[in-house]
Amino acid sequence: MIKKYFITGLLIWVPLGITVWVLKLLIGSMDQSLLLLPQSMRPESWLGIYLPGLGTILTIGVIFLTGVLTANMVGQRLIRFWEIALSRIPVVKSIYYSVKQVSDTLFSGQGEAFRKVLLVRYPHSEAWSLAFQTTVPRDVAPSLDDEYVGVFIPTTPSPVNGFYFFVRKSDAIEIDISVDDALKYIVSMGVMAPTDKESPARIYPGN
Repeated sequence: MIKKYFITGLLIWVPLGITVWVLKLLIGSMDQSLLLLPQSMRPESWLGIYLPGLGTILTIGVIFLTGVLTANMVGQRLIRFWEIALSRIPVVKSIYYSVKQVSDTLFSGQGEAFRKVLLVRYPHSEAWSLAFQTTVPRDVAPSLDDEYVGVFIPTTPSPVNGFYFFVRKSDAIEIDISVDDALKYIVSMGVMAPTDKESPARIYPGN
């Protein structure tokens, strides 16, 4: 009975603690934007105390304002000028355009990359792994002897790390689940099914 109560307590506090930790990490990271302000303009200088979250508000405001300013013709011209300037810096150019292509695909909803969940054989021929379909670069496709697809295989429990491969399209199996659901499987190391959140009884057994 004691063990049952202890496990039930863990099931409540562990997710809550991790959620608070992640939120604290995110807010702390966005609060670093306050360091861009002169010392005299920082909130703690005129309030006398440090209030967490003010940098988060500033970051969100800057992102929103950037979107508003770049949505018109003048903003688009400024962006093009900025990108032309960056394209002349060798190392920066490679990093910037690689990240931009990924962000454009993920946030704009354009293209097929990261829109399909696949099963591919990895790390050996007798195992299957969840993967997200990406693209095959145009300069690589002619060198392949068959129809291939690019796949990104994320690692567990951190899906931002992983491996990028080219596999034959015939060797990949497209499965009918969303990218969000696939990420839940990966982050939870296969423990949490997408329907778990709809059934508290499955999360807290014995209640």
